[in-house]
Amino acid sequence: MQLYVVRHGIAIDREDPKCPPDPERYLTEEGVEKTKQVAKGVAALGVTGDLFLTSPYVRAVQTAEIFASALDYAKQRIRRTDLLLPGGEPSQLFRELVKQKQASTVFLFGHAPQLDDVIATALGSKKHLTALKKAGVAYLELKRLSPPIGELVWLATPKLLRRAGK
Repeated sequence: MQLYVVRHGIAIDREDPKCPPDPERYLTEEGVEKTKQVAKGVAALGVTGDLFLTSPYVRAVQTAEIFASALDYAKQRIRRTDLLLPGGEPSQLFRELVKQKQASTVFLFGHAPQLDDVIATALGSKKHLTALKKAGVAYLELKRLSPPIGELVWLATPKLLRRAGK
């Protein structure tokens, strides 16, 4: 399985007086624009997805929708899962992915540091090996899903992917 792990884009700051409760924090205008450019960069690499899974938090859903537009994936097919919420258990996520036999290319949209936990688990590490930036993307190839055995193919900063899309 090809697994693309995407952290949500730049969201409204928790310290902003207008900031809603955490599940409802949304992407800023800058966050939307930069995430669109990142998604365009991923699309320029010829990547497509069979399955999009996202945290139900607004900023992650918005990021998934932006990627869906760039990668010609129907927004109504995006699946929300509590397994990608902050604090989610990666091993449960991988057990769920086992059930997705038809999907060979999966995109995950969520939050730090939970996504770094997912990557570490996929690589057989107890410690974080990555620190995804907002709208950063990691691409892993999984040889087995549960327990996962994978390899990190690349880890890209948003800046690099924005350049790839130009």
